[in-house]
Amino acid sequence: MFVPKYHIFACTSCRADGKQQGLCANRGATNLVGKFMEEIEDRGLSGEVMLTNTGCFGICDKGPIAVVYPEGIWYGNLDDEAIEEIMEQHIEGGTPVEKYRL
Repeated sequence: MFVPKYHIFACTSCRADGKQQGLCANRGATNLVGKFMEEIEDRGLSGEVMLTNTGCFGICDKGPIAVVYPEGIWYGNLDDEAIEEIMEQHIEGGTPVEKYRL
């Protein structure tokens, strides 16, 4: 069984019927999942980081949102720049990025 060092859960506002709707989806969350995947691949972290897209976390006004485990750090108002910083500082460096932290 694969046990990642980090597991990132990213809201894409996916509903039970498979439709993507809601604030995170409207703010480009599906593209941000792609950005997380790209960063994981480019940094050679596919053996250490698992990425899962999720349904709504319920705090839509802060979206797009991601949660990083094992620490349970919640990040909001994400964009490409935020993902790059999270990957560099938190995932590679071990220090959460306070300016995006919820």
